Amino acid sequence: MKTRQLGTLTVSALGLGCMGMSDFYAGRDEAEARATLDRALDAGITFFDTADMYGMGDNEILLSPFVKANRSKIVIATKFGNEFTADRKRLGVNGKPAYVKSACDASLKRLGIDTIDLYYQHRVDPTVPIEETVGAMADLVKAGKVKHLGLSEASPATIRRAHKVHTITALQTEYSLWSRDPEGELLETVRELGIGFVPYSPLGRGFLAGAITKPEDLAADDWRHNNPRFQGENFAKNLKLVEQVKQRATEKSCTPSQLALAWVLAQGEDIVPIPGTKRRKYLDENIGALDVTLTRNDLAAIDRIMPPGAVAGTRYPEAGLKAVNL
Repeated sequence: MKTRQLGTLTVSALGLGCMGMSDFYAGRDEAEARATLDRALDAGITFFDTADMYGMGDNEILLSPFVKANRSKIVIATKFGNEFTADRKRLGVNGKPAYVKSACDASLKRLGIDTIDLYYQHRVDPTVPIEETVGAMADLVKAGKVKHLGLSEASPATIRRAHKVHTITALQTEYSLWSRDPEGELLETVRELGIGFVPYSPLGRGFLAGAITKPEDLAADDWRHNNPRFQGENFAKNLKLVEQVKQRATEKSCTPSQLALAWVLAQGEDIVPIPGTKRRKYLDENIGALDVTLTRNDLAAIDRIMPPGAVAGTRYPEAGLKAVNL
């Protein structure tokens, strides 16, 4: 497994997003999830991503035995900011310094460790100056509870302000063939500041894998039913784009998922995607993307298939969009 740099943090070139093991997508199989974690480490993946809101703490608890057993071998990233009550009611975004510290302590307890390698603010709190939030995060570094700091879905201006308070190691934002918003000022900003970039949902929430051909393919409780890109005419238009991706993948003797991941990996050595999966077979497929080489002609052809703005529908419903790029 090749490695890449997120600022001064060295991680595997491909990470593993663990959200779906506990939340949002239908189906739970903790035994398979744990086997997937072990398989990932055996394959050389060292970068594992979770958050306190995934399953309202359940995902951190699920990962705990794996993290403790392999503490010296892995980089564990988790996030705070989406506050919830003990009875699992979401309260909204909270970036207040006192909450930052209590959320960190709660994550450390659930994970069963003393230090978090990379601690992200999951969403920027518009009611709290970013300097106050990152100041509290910096206190966690001084206390030895956190090693590196990150932001998620923050705007260029916010990133610059945060970086003045304490070094930001990584920015996590949705980025894929069908979510190309970071291109331009956002990527330029993190590169100027020496901040690594971590794309989540690099497979377009599974759409780019090519297996979803109609909304009914998703289970009734799958949250993607609420995503505009998976609805009505948007779904039909986006499916036509994916069909072209599938055709190109066939020409490259790889799967659509591998082509989509290889495209993200080709966007820069400072980019470390974290495709999420809870099953070993998809993990193995994703790892295969590292063996797919895309030439300039390949990249140009893919760009013609799915240029910026080609995808129909916004990446979040209206409420979700209000919480990003702040």
